[in-house]
Amino acid sequence: MSMSVLQEVMALRACGFIVFRRLSQSSVPQHNIEYLLLQTSYGKHHWTPPKGHVDPGEDDFTTALRETQEEAGLGEEHLQVVHGFLQELCYEVRGRPKTVLYWLAELRDPKMAVTLSEEHQDYRWAKLEEACSLAQYKDLQNTLRAAQQHLDAEQGKH
Repeated sequence: MSMSVLQEVMALRACGFIVFRRLSQSSVPQHNIEYLLLQTSYGKHHWTPPKGHVDPGEDDFTTALRETQEEAGLGEEHLQVVHGFLQELCYEVRGRPKTVLYWLAELRDPKMAVTLSEEHQDYRWAKLEEACSLAQYKDLQNTLRAAQQHLDAEQGKH
């Protein structure tokens, strides 16, 4: 397989993190969780969690960490990965299949500032319903809801 063909294949796989923060301890967990969405500075200015394409030779989880650092300025040391959550989205981009993997991570310091790259023009911390309305894509809305359900179930165990 030539390098250009390999890159074409690789380019259709992306990985990222659904990053959330807890504002305060509340008896109703949904009320204190906000999700980070970034608005692209190109195209239709979509809102998505930080994500990006897998580089050749890079594993998916490393890609997710690198892209979150590049796009939001949040490194591995700032995130607490939530175990047991991984969502795979499959859809078509210009007629070709694309796969996106999302892990879930909590921002350790809820007051930490997000630092955008040139790829994004804005960011927002949003509670679930606002995040879903910003997200627009049904797959991404379902992923955000699945993240919330996972967190609710975790909360129930404590």
